[in-house]
Amino acid sequence: MTDQQPDWDRITIISIVHHSAAVIGQCMENFRDVPNIVIIDNASDDETLDIIAATVPQAQIVRNKHGVGYGNAANQGMELVKTEFAMMVNPDSIVTGEAVCALLAVADTYPEAGIICPQSLNRDGSVEPTHDVNLFKRKAISPPYHRRDHEPAPQGLVCAEYISGAVNLFRMTILRDVGIFDPNLFLYFEDDDISLRMHAAGHAAILVADARIMHVNAGSVRPSLHYKWEKFWHYGWSRLYIEQKYHGRGAMLGLAVRHTGRFFFKALLYSLIFQGNKALRDWARLVGTLEYLIGRPAFDPRFREINENWRKTLKNKGCIIKIDW
Repeated sequence: MTDQQPDWDRITIISIVHHSAAVIGQCMENFRDVPNIVIIDNASDDETLDIIAATVPQAQIVRNKHGVGYGNAANQGMELVKTEFAMMVNPDSIVTGEAVCALLAVADTYPEAGIICPQSLNRDGSVEPTHDVNLFKRKAISPPYHRRDHEPAPQGLVCAEYISGAVNLFRMTILRDVGIFDPNLFLYFEDDDISLRMHAAGHAAILVADARIMHVNAGSVRPSLHYKWEKFWHYGWSRLYIEQKYHGRGAMLGLAVRHTGRFFFKALLYSLIFQGNKALRDWARLVGTLEYLIGRPAFDPRFREINENWRKTLKNKGCIIKIDW
């Protein structure tokens, strides 16, 4: 850890893990002396929890027998927060005390800010785009890979319509007022949705360019074909859900038609030229799109009952909480 440390009593660290043994130790190393840590485990079957217990034994752990997705797991963590701020930390992120000090300083200067975010860096030190316009405006600007190549690195503070979710500091009073993560989303577009709601409620989302953290992309979850299929299936499903939520069923159906054609032809092309990873990606997006249209939910509906009984569960269990369904 760096010599400069924030007032950790003001913050609860929340991290959602799922087969994250490859990265979680390095992530938690900088939080050894942090009193308030909540870990939500989405059914890991590797050494993830052993590493956490050895690195941050003070952490409060919620064990889900089955994965409940990012947003619902985040909501489980938020229910346990008693501090002024919660900081969501992806397990493939490395956060220093110095960066958190910078985030808190901005939070104290701008009490209307609901989300305060550090600048993410890739392993090689290059800047990863961490802010953007909102989801529905992005077609008017260059794709993300053009941003990485040509957009100057942000300087100072940026008040943004969208903040990405690798590491975010949330002011709990505002988050509770605006609403926590949408429980209908299992994976993808959670940070788009919460950024849209923050902006609509008149609260700022601020990128602090001088607060820098490292984000080791795609390291949070153990890679597998099943994970890749699940990931891109939810991309197709969640994109239609967000479209319908904000623009109605007609707009969603129009997007579904465009996505169906696009994903089908791309998946077929990549299959014919033996580019297996890209083919799997687009077949999964296509199936997720079609299954949204026929009404398939994004996750096992039994979790809704678990979610409704969550507060009772907290009262009846100790520090280690196991959710079975």
